[in-house]
Amino acid sequence: MSSPLHPSPAPISATVSTVRMAVAKLHAVTVTQADLHYVGSITIDEDLLDAAGIVPFQMVQITNQSTGAFWQTYTIAGARGSGIISLNGSPARHFQPGDKAYVVAEGNVDPALMRSHTLNVVFVDLQNRITKVEVQGPAGPTLG
Repeated sequence: MSSPLHPSPAPISATVSTVRMAVAKLHAVTVTQADLHYVGSITIDEDLLDAAGIVPFQMVQITNQSTGAFWQTYTIAGARGSGIISLNGSPARHFQPGDKAYVVAEGNVDPALMRSHTLNVVFVDLQNRITKVEVQGPAGPTLG
């Protein structure tokens, strides 16, 4: 209900041009390397990047399931089929080989598309080989 003291909020599409949303997720990958002396970033097997729809240099958020550490950086494509998940530079202090992590890519979405937006989720085995890809959206997950 709207009143002069409490007007109805403007629709989000009228107030912002894009909304930052999750666009892809690598679920419970195993960290294979931590290279403290590299310049920075996360190196990810190119097969995983392709399956999720993540591109090199895209910003990602990484959460360490083992320690709770959280980091934001950009992606670098690693060798296809290698299973590599390498935290480079400073995050190597927070992510060690064997740790489980979640990698979430972000993107800017038109507010008019927010409610129909989908998220690609890639599931892997212990060697970071793809076991399943889901497209998650408003109606729930579907296998990709």
